[in-house]
Amino acid sequence: MAEESILTDDFLRELMNVGEVDILVGVPTHNDAKTVGQVVQAVRAGLLKHFPRQRAVIINADGGSRDATQELVRAASINDLQHETNFQSLRTLHSISTQYEGGHAEGRALHILLAAADLLHPSACAVISPHSTSIEPDWVLRLLNPVCREAFDYVTPVYRRHKFDGLLLRNLVYPMCRALYSRQIWEPRPSDFSFSGKMAAHLFELDIWSGEPCRTGASLLTTIEAITGRFKMAQVFLGDIVRVDHNPADLVEAMRNVLGPLFWSLEQNSAFWSSSNGSQPVPIIGGAPEVTTDPLRINRKRLYHLFNQGVSELEPVLRSILSGSTLAELQRISKLPEEEFCFSNDLWTKTAYEFAASFHRAVISRDHVIQALAPLYRGKTFTFLQENHEALPPEVERNVEALCLTFEQCKPELLPLWNGGK
Repeated sequence: MAEESILTDDFLRELMNVGEVDILVGVPTHNDAKTVGQVVQAVRAGLLKHFPRQRAVIINADGGSRDATQELVRAASINDLQHETNFQSLRTLHSISTQYEGGHAEGRALHILLAAADLLHPSACAVISPHSTSIEPDWVLRLLNPVCREAFDYVTPVYRRHKFDGLLLRNLVYPMCRALYSRQIWEPRPSDFSFSGKMAAHLFELDIWSGEPCRTGASLLTTIEAITGRFKMAQVFLGDIVRVDHNPADLVEAMRNVLGPLFWSLEQNSAFWSSSNGSQPVPIIGGAPEVTTDPLRINRKRLYHLFNQGVSELEPVLRSILSGSTLAELQRISKLPEEEFCFSNDLWTKTAYEFAASFHRAVISRDHVIQALAPLYRGKTFTFLQENHEALPPEVERNVEALCLTFEQCKPELLPLWNGGK
């Protein structure tokens, strides 16, 4: 039974009025009035079109919005949709909303959705980002069908992305997660995903929801739990990814939100990642990830200068985090002219692993470890932009794959670092 501290009395009453369901779709929000209406309408249309016989509920977990977000969720009328789309539901489709205290927190919202699932016993659940403005009703089918009809427990998306979209994902999060957890999950920190009732029950019982790593990294930690728990996983192609960007503009804050939970997870799962090598593909349904090459202006020169400045100004901090040889090589390339600069895959991988180990050993404040990685990441991003400036999609994919293989090949070097070496 869900804890009273998680679900308010009013929300509990609404859930009891809903009763048991087959499908639960969660939409976590925080001041999303500009986009949440169209997202919820697309979800409703998808449920009506593709799952008309299933009992379904859309649940909005809101982190204290001061706009009309909750009202828009509640106002999305099933009757209007049936009139507009000619889809006739054979079951009642509920849409309810609750608000939690303490400000927007990804983990808090997901915990509430899991607590609701604990009461309503759905066989399939999905989480849809209110920022997914490219969502179509068929997304609902693509995300839920593998769970409802093909017995998968956890489903993450793949998209059609611009070659310079998701740079932190391509250059660090995906390669590192793939190497350490031995599964080729393209979007390890998904905004849109689905999971079985069995996995919902498993997740709800975890003792992670009140901690800081889960506050910002709940979806990443859910992916890792699916891997380490050996749940049956799949990926589905959803098409173009277009979102209103609510991610922090500050790179350091973005890295805190992603790398903090990732590095923390290594401590919880050291027995798993330390005993595995290589990586295994995860089935992709509906098409592989795609890369587009439309013109896009990025200030590469600024990245180059910020890297050089960071290596120089943070030398005492970097000396406490990195091995002498890695720091010396970073200092060497920081003195190269822009046209000769190259942050190699091998150096970047060693740098990332040494940072993860230093985070684990808490050689300095863990937050300072994350902050110190930001300028070095900018240097690697500069090289990625240079290498792929004129590259067509196949070459971009080969370059990303080469980085992933380097992370996999260098993984054995992490264990002695983790255990106290340097």
